[in-house]
Order: sequence, then structure tokens, then C-alpha cells
Amino acid sequence: MHLSSPEAPIDPEAQRRDDRRRIASALKASIASVLLLVIAFGVQAALDWRPFAVRPGDWSGLAGVLTAPLLHGSPGHLIANASALLLLGTLALTVYPRATLRGLPLMWLGSGLGAWWLGDAGTHHLGASGVTHGLMFLVFVLGLLRRDRPSIAAGMIAFLFYGGMLLTILPQEPGVSWQSHMGGAIGGVLAAFLLRHADPLPPRRRYSWEIEEEEAERAAQQARETLEPPSPHEVPVLWTQAEPPRGVVLQFPRRPSDRDAP
Repeated sequence: MHLSSPEAPIDPEAQRRDDRRRIASALKASIASVLLLVIAFGVQAALDWRPFAVRPGDWSGLAGVLTAPLLHGSPGHLIANASALLLLGTLALTVYPRATLRGLPLMWLGSGLGAWWLGDAGTHHLGASGVTHGLMFLVFVLGLLRRDRPSIAAGMIAFLFYGGMLLTILPQEPGVSWQSHMGGAIGGVLAAFLLRHADPLPPRRRYSWEIEEEEAERAAQQARETLEPPSPHEVPVLWTQAEPPRGVVLQFPRRPSDRDAP
């Protein structure tokens, strides 16, 4: 695997300020998402949450695809998903701000559709765990696809804290919606493949031997253009041979025949 080294920034202090600003923006967005989950959990206690959950196999339960990630079954459920969203959301938005925002609908809808399609009839699926699985798979797969240092570092951090999500997309514990986990993970993988070029790669450091090879190739190209004879079609025509004069066809008299005799 080729690991490219990033080019040293022209203004390191400006680059550090930009990095801090990007991390702060990602952290603020993740905290806002967690606060949204907390507010939804508080409202959920005063309402009947069942119509807003995903009900597999029920066409009316498709409405929960849009609202189920905001609901949680218990404070422990909320804390687990909020902590994962805080870390993975900050990591994804810091390294891949464009890919994360554009891929979020795929992870959100994938989580709900996976639960609706694969879940057991009569059950209710809710929680943001499918979205967090999508974020983990997005960061991990982008690290494998892009293979620059920030991407690989982000993928290793995501795997270090939440590598177990690679297994929780399969049925393990009763009462855990592995179907939404799998749907969110599929959405994250699709987003990684479709949006791997959404965020620009960092400028790669060019080594001296690469510069020397480019200069040698450029010199060889100039030598070929100077020494090689031009194409025959490019040679100007200075003289053309006149066409030879064409002959004149003479009409010979017709020889008399026996039928022409009187």
C-alpha cells in the first residue's frame, strides 16, 4: 500500500488555525446533534412514540424511517448512541466534511429501511445506532479508499473505539436492532464509494528524485522534438512537376468494304 506524505504547508500557523477552526466546527455540529437527541428523548416521554418508530412490513411504519433515529428506548440507550455520535461525528466532519453531510441521508434512510425490510413483524425499531454505524463504516472505508495520512489516521481511530461495529451488523443480542445497524452500515459504505472524491486530497510531497525524473523526461521530449525529422505532411512543397501534355487522338478514314461497292 502506498502511503503518500503530505506537502509541508506554506504558512504553518495559518494551517493550524484552519485545522482548529475545522475541528471546532465539527465538534459544534456533533454537540448540536446530541442535543437534538436529548430534546427528542424529553418530548418522547410525553407522547406515544410507537407511531414514530419503524414497524417492519407495515406500510404505515415507513414513516418511522424519518423519525426513528431521534427516538431511544432508555437513558442508557441514548447515552450509548450520543457518545458514539459525538466522537464519530466529530471525526467524520473534521476529515470529510463534504462527504459526511452529503452521505448522511444515505445512512439515515439506510438505517430505517434496513429495519423495515429485515425486521420481524410486530416489532418496533428506534434509535440512532444505525446512523452511528454508518459514520463508522464511512470513515473506515474512506481510509481504505483514499489512503492518505489523515484518512488512514481517522480510520484507525474509528476502528480503535468502535471496531466492534463490524460485528454488530449481524444478529447477536435479543432486542438489539441489528437490521438498522446493517442498513446504516450499507449506507455508509455506499456513501464512501460515491463520495470518496468529494473532499480534496491534501497536497502530496514531491521528492527530489521525482523532480529529477520529470526534468529528464521534459529534456528528452524537447530533444525528440528538435532532432526528429518532421512528418512528410509537414514539409512545405517548393516545386511541383508540370503534367506532361496529353496526346491528340486522330480520326483515321474509314476503309471501304465490299458492302460499300456500287
